[in-house]
Amino acid sequence: MTLSHASALGTPQSAGQKMAAAVVVEPHHIEIETVAIPQPGPSEVRVRLEGCGVCASNLSPWAGKPWFTYPFEPGLLGHEGWGVIDAVGTEVEGFKVLDRVAMLSNHAYAEYDVAPIDAVVRLPAALEGKAFPGEPLGCAMNIFKRSEIHAGQTVAIIGIGFLGALLTRLASNAGAKVIAISRRPFALAVARNQGAAETIPLEDHWQIIERVKELTNGGFCDVVVEAVGQQWPLDLAAELTRERGRLVVAGYHQDGPRQVNMQLWNWRGLDVINAHEREQQVYLDGIGAAAANVAAGTLDPDSLYTHWYPLDQLATALNATRDRPDGFLKALIRF
Repeated sequence: MTLSHASALGTPQSAGQKMAAAVVVEPHHIEIETVAIPQPGPSEVRVRLEGCGVCASNLSPWAGKPWFTYPFEPGLLGHEGWGVIDAVGTEVEGFKVLDRVAMLSNHAYAEYDVAPIDAVVRLPAALEGKAFPGEPLGCAMNIFKRSEIHAGQTVAIIGIGFLGALLTRLASNAGAKVIAISRRPFALAVARNQGAAETIPLEDHWQIIERVKELTNGGFCDVVVEAVGQQWPLDLAAELTRERGRLVVAGYHQDGPRQVNMQLWNWRGLDVINAHEREQQVYLDGIGAAAANVAAGTLDPDSLYTHWYPLDQLATALNATRDRPDGFLKALIRF
């Protein structure tokens, strides 16, 4: 298709036409501004966004840190967008107007965003009408792959938010016995729905250790995934990992240094995996794997999107992501 096909969508094509975009003006202050719709470069596509997930990584710039400069660019911080291509650059091959895609971009808290074609994943027809925040879904697939979880293993997952719930389902599907550990009763119920064999409240450090020891006949877990991003759960994760077991760091540790019990790590001979990826192609592979799993019905994240907001309520969505009210797992902005 050529660019002219986009006009059938009723979407703007010429430079200078306008869209709504969220601007973080200062910490805890967002304004919705009317700005020019971005034009795709030669090897880019423009996407009319259907939605964008709200990521916990947004919370530091939302709270305000000395190293951030305000105001942010329109749409900035949004990086979990999906939607429909409405314009393509002159050198684009392999994508066309009307393709439904998820993409890795950085200004998706807006009605439109652009992305290079090597940062875009076409979504299967089976996902038509479904929300698909590609980046976090792909992240879950990549963490699962790095965890090397397989049938017959006992796996503890510490922290049942959106990521932990997805990993619970993936590990259960693989035939592992999952022990889910989380703070909120609601999250533990979600874990059971996602296939967890056992659930334990994240309350008392030593009681958790004793309970896991009991459940594993003293051997502890083959794989432990820490998905909280705080010091105590990281400490707990090591305690729950068996000798020669695998400790997977999936939590977002971005608020300062961490300490580890190297004596314990050393004595047990743990394999410690930092499961965060930074290579774009690895991200895209994960998004593609997630799309295939959701299309096949082996992964169903729909019930995990618990809070939906229009763009002008992005501040409320960020606050909910920070405060995690009862029943909260994942917020999405819907356009």
